[in-house]
Amino acid sequence: MIIKSNIPKSIHQRPIYLDVVKPFIGKQLIKVLTGQRRVGKSYLLFQLMEEINLTDPSAAIIYINKEDLAFSFIQNGNDLNDYVQKEKISGIKNYIFIDEIQDIQHFENGLRSLALDENIDIYCTGSNANLLSGELASYLSGRYIEIPVYSLSYIEFIDFHKLTNNNETVEKYLKYGGLPYLIHLPLQDHIVFEYIKNIYQTILYKDIIQRHGIRNIHFLEKLVQFVANNIGSLFSSKKISDSLKSQGTKLAPNQVQAYIKHLTDAFIIHKVERYDIVGKRIFETSEKYYFENLGIRNGIGGYKPDDKGKLLENVVYNHLLIKGYKVFVGIMHPEEIDFVAEKNGEKLYIQVALNLIEEKTIEREFGNLLKIKDQYPKMVITLDEFSGNTYEGIQAISLRKFLSE
Repeated sequence: MIIKSNIPKSIHQRPIYLDVVKPFIGKQLIKVLTGQRRVGKSYLLFQLMEEINLTDPSAAIIYINKEDLAFSFIQNGNDLNDYVQKEKISGIKNYIFIDEIQDIQHFENGLRSLALDENIDIYCTGSNANLLSGELASYLSGRYIEIPVYSLSYIEFIDFHKLTNNNETVEKYLKYGGLPYLIHLPLQDHIVFEYIKNIYQTILYKDIIQRHGIRNIHFLEKLVQFVANNIGSLFSSKKISDSLKSQGTKLAPNQVQAYIKHLTDAFIIHKVERYDIVGKRIFETSEKYYFENLGIRNGIGGYKPDDKGKLLENVVYNHLLIKGYKVFVGIMHPEEIDFVAEKNGEKLYIQVALNLIEEKTIEREFGNLLKIKDQYPKMVITLDEFSGNTYEGIQAISLRKFLSE
């Protein structure tokens, strides 16, 4: 039985996320899907509803979509609890799906109350990282599991758009990014970027300006533009403040830091900390920033030939996140390793280069990796297609192959 739910007829499956959630279906843990708006969290809820309908046809499913005016009466945690208590069916399992839960004030109070009922299984989505670092973590410690959801991976992009895995498709992926709705649009610049710009403005307004009462909207937009033009560069809040001040836009470093946090909380950008490979510690100053979605980045900063290296770094970083890695910038003075990726106690070291034509580029990229003395895998990722030998044991791999594996 489905209560107040309208599942779309055609849904593209995303098994990379479904397989993570499935073991927790029916368990008394709140499942929280987090990520930027329009990356497909709602459709993952629909897929979970379908899965539950198949495995438990007698189940009651209650779907609350806070972007639907029909649910505007649910304003706070008490309203949420009251609605579910009224709609649930006694004696059977009730599966509760709540879309964009951050739009409900003090939602954590409602979730805490509902989670006490063993016949209630809760799933929710949120477009703000503060859900878990703040409200939810404080009230439901140990009683929830987070599933980060990202834009389409390269392989998903191929599948959704029914494209061939070739260099032309890689180019489209670098240009347009992986917002799932793009399957309904022709992949043409003026159409795609008009849609993407509207999505970006929605995220900016709903998840930052409105949520945090931002008044200096001009500076916020300038800040995003600055980050878009400086993907992969090391910056501190003071350096950003000084740089924008030189362009006539003034804001103190502590305010820059607050705005950057708003952008990362809304999943527009990701902050990447520096990791001391020798000392095995995190540096507390200066970070790099990458965009969650390259289409949004290109809609803001433009898609230019001299940006290729930045976009290459960004897409490698995003792919590592999708694969479940925690990613750092590696520091081994005076050298820098583009990415140190960690998962399940293992490490992976990666250098990113547009091509390996010049000897000095080869010596730098492979040489930096050779200075790392542990035995974890190391690789250089480039746009070049290469199928030859390793460089003293270090593999050179094309971006297309890396994204396809």
